Amino acid sequence: MTTEGVKAYRRMNPGSKLKTAVTEKKPGKKRSARRKSFCARSAGQMKKFPKAAKNPNSRLRQARRRWRC
Repeated sequence: MTTEGVKAYRRMNPGSKLKTAVTEKKPGKKRSARRKSFCARSAGQMKKFPKAAKNPNSRLRQARRRWRC
């Protein structure tokens, strides 16, 4: 999600711990682990949804680009 999307979600769901994508080139230890986990999960989604994997403008591909997967 984008920063604005996360802010809107938190307003609607107080107490939420939703975070934005890890976009830095060299994140810290915890953030790099979070990115690695997301990239691994989304790679599974690429296999499960081949149409989305082929479309460069799908939500899945856009998210992976944002996370630098």
